[in-house]
Amino acid sequence: MQKMLKGMMLGSVAVMGLSLAACDSKKENAAEDQAQAVRESGDARADSMEATGEAVGGAAEKSMDAKADAVRDAADKKADKMEDQADKMDKKPE
Repeated sequence: MQKMLKGMMLGSVAVMGLSLAACDSKKENAAEDQAQAVRESGDARADSMEATGEAVGGAAEKSMDAKADAVRDAADKKADKMEDQADKMDKKPE
């Protein structure tokens, strides 16, 4: 009985948390979509660089992998910053 009560309470809290998380405005969602596009673009460029390095092999492969990691990291940082700005964008959901 007590476990069932705890489960119901946790379920209620989870539903409330998810409903609050879904309260983003259209502007904020659009900005977050742009951030995701930046992240995906960086991943695609990095994947291409890694594939090029694999084709060449040797020391060039290691060099390209390092450059690809830097591109991916830069895109992630930029996307994270964009998402942070989007979170601050709206105080009231639409």
